[in-house]
Amino acid sequence: MEECTHILANTCSFAGIRPIMLDLPYPPIEAEGKNRSYANLLSFDYCGPVSELSAITQYINNENRISGELCAPAKTLLGIALAEMMHLQKLGELIMLLGGTVDFAAKGTNGRGRMWTPEYLTIPEHVKAMIAADIESEKAAVKQYRMHISQIRDPHVNAVLERIIQDEEYHIMVLGILQKQV
Repeated sequence: MEECTHILANTCSFAGIRPIMLDLPYPPIEAEGKNRSYANLLSFDYCGPVSELSAITQYINNENRISGELCAPAKTLLGIALAEMMHLQKLGELIMLLGGTVDFAAKGTNGRGRMWTPEYLTIPEHVKAMIAADIESEKAAVKQYRMHISQIRDPHVNAVLERIIQDEEYHIMVLGILQKQV
């Protein structure tokens, strides 16, 4: 058998990648009291079709697919994914504080839920289309967070959601710039 004399390697170094987010503090993770209805609403932000889990998975998938050829855009997508991971963690804390469960099921008012699925993702082939899908996902997240804020009457929970919206709007701006560069 002939020996393989070449090695395939991704030369894009991801050392030192930091979350891409605004340099602003997050409000404390607090709630006025237990409220399973609020926890169920937040479960959609956590792991529903439009959610932090979906965003993380979509960004990581896109980053993996382009990192061999487009290092700088891949690093940007990974940095945004890291910020989305922080959002996921904060939502999980809020859900638990509100008396809910973190089990990767977005729960309706009846408490029953649908498990997260990769069918929620948009995975286009071309980089420009990937970034366009990421922008649309961020816009949908902002819209959903605003809708949830209008339904939640807890100023502590809403303050965290408002802060997350700031990052999502920043991501839209960063992705818009990236889209022009690729």
